[in-house]
Amino acid sequence: MLEDTYGYTPIKKAFDLGDVYGVGYDAERASRKKIRLGFIGAGPVAQSKHWPAIKRLQVIWEPVEVVAFALRTEAQGRKVQDTFGGRWYSDYRKMLEEEELDGVIVCSPDQLHAEHSMAAMEKGLHVLVEKPITRSLVEAKQMCRLAEEKGLVLMTVANKRYSPPYRRAKKFIVEGPVTNPAMFIGKFNLGYHYVDLFESGTIHIFDITRYLMGDVTKVRCIGVNKYNRNIRRFPIDNAISTFEFKSGAVGTLYTSSSALSLKPWERVEVYGDHAWLDVDDQYKLTLYDSEEGPAKSWIPIIPNTLFFDEEFGGFMGMIENFLQSIRGIEKPIVTGWDGYHAYELLVASELSLARGGEILTLPLDPESADKEAHAWLKRAGWPGNSLIGDVK
Repeated sequence: MLEDTYGYTPIKKAFDLGDVYGVGYDAERASRKKIRLGFIGAGPVAQSKHWPAIKRLQVIWEPVEVVAFALRTEAQGRKVQDTFGGRWYSDYRKMLEEEELDGVIVCSPDQLHAEHSMAAMEKGLHVLVEKPITRSLVEAKQMCRLAEEKGLVLMTVANKRYSPPYRRAKKFIVEGPVTNPAMFIGKFNLGYHYVDLFESGTIHIFDITRYLMGDVTKVRCIGVNKYNRNIRRFPIDNAISTFEFKSGAVGTLYTSSSALSLKPWERVEVYGDHAWLDVDDQYKLTLYDSEEGPAKSWIPIIPNTLFFDEEFGGFMGMIENFLQSIRGIEKPIVTGWDGYHAYELLVASELSLARGGEILTLPLDPESADKEAHAWLKRAGWPGNSLIGDVK
């Protein structure tokens, strides 16, 4: 068994000390500067992913507090306030004006990410914004440049980068034995209940593609609406994207929203020099590095399944990295520019589809790419403005 075999997680230290519930006093963690956070948008993702991860961090003595959140509807605002605490504001501008915050987590509808993130940064606040960074390459670039100008942390939600199996896979690629990777294969099965083949979650795999393999230089995508269902938000139910990487490697990503979901959800394979690995469902990592010996597999052994999503889904590690980046102790593992490039891969795949499988070279021109992608989606039946998204 390799040292640190399953990668870092925020409660690993507690587990190593035999504190299986992670409630023992941690003097080092408790001595950190307290970070005051606000939420702009507090829908299902904020309530089911971000807040539980923050609560779990608080249990292990992380000095962080959600002091306020902005949510437009009073009924939902009161519910969130009663459940999670914090002061409720119906107007995010008032929250930014009145509260003393260190950072903001933006979980508003996609088309408002840029407005909300830049408003927070104009107030000198650090920002963690949900995926996709926004629904416009032009706006995404503006967000990244504003963060640089003001010297602020801008991170996008790419929680899979913080998931132990993917962190361990990255370590195998960087340090061996899966060095100099030549090929990437990704499979993402959204399931028939999803209505948006790329933007309902596939952007996570676009990001993991870059995380494990590096920058992409060429993209081609073909797809079909094989079952011609009443798809409300995307004209394709099965697609294949192919990539050429700056390193010279190649890759393929298969996506489907017509089959069963969660059986399995996702799979990633990376083929290197005399070794390869796969990650199943962001859970099991298997390394194949010997012709004679058996494959080596790692699966999480956790004392309480309540830890699973916050820990192995990557949300605890991501939020801890955000807090430590605000304190100036760590650098972000995922930046605003990473969010930009993940969205650029998504847009390039959409444009290639729209052009009948044409090979596109990156980088894209943001303004013309936005215009063409939005026009295609609207022609294909996307309702109203193609930028519409749901509160997270």
